[in-house]
Amino acid sequence: MGKCADSMSVNIQRPTLARLVRQYSSECDCLAAFIALETAEVLAGAKPSALVGIPDRPHACGRNLYRLWREHGADVVQRTCLSVREIDKGSGFVQLFFYVSGDFSRFLERRDVAALLGRAGYQRPCDTEHALNQLEERLKSDTFPHEIGIFLGYPLKDVAAFLGWSKLPFSCQGPWKMFGNPNASLRLAESFRVCRRNMAEQLATAQSALDCIVSGASITHPFFCS
Repeated sequence: MGKCADSMSVNIQRPTLARLVRQYSSECDCLAAFIALETAEVLAGAKPSALVGIPDRPHACGRNLYRLWREHGADVVQRTCLSVREIDKGSGFVQLFFYVSGDFSRFLERRDVAALLGRAGYQRPCDTEHALNQLEERLKSDTFPHEIGIFLGYPLKDVAAFLGWSKLPFSCQGPWKMFGNPNASLRLAESFRVCRRNMAEQLATAQSALDCIVSGASITHPFFCS
């Protein structure tokens, strides 16, 4: 099958930093706006983590976010509820793995998550630091670790089918490949888009972008239920 039937608003235009950052004059606020938008689902408690790549070149907003991260990243993250793993890929490119520490630990403690990560070769999948150390090693290697979909909160059935561990048929292409009945996956993808839209609205009216990421949401999402 091709793309899923448009029974939901699956093609809503993603808010862009370039449309939002012009209102922020300081470099810290520019970087904070970028982080807030890219981690909107994590901050809303709808997603356990986010992987954000930053190349060393001017962004659409006109600023070089890679250099802003090098200069202000530690200070900005210190003022938020987020934790981050910086994975330097070399050649002017860095990957940032963002998560909220306590929420992410609860996510890894889920039996189904731990079982699937164990099958992917993670030796202590319930141990946050150990699991992230292994993931970081794999992200630095030449082979991309597709099981990262588990860490990013994609439906486990979709990750397992993509890795060839189940025989569910491919159903459609969304933000990730969906297998079997796609309804729950589509609803999840839509919830991610809603988080982005909500964050874009907050950024459009906030006095400082940092105000949007100083604290996390109250976690009620089933992702974080043991």
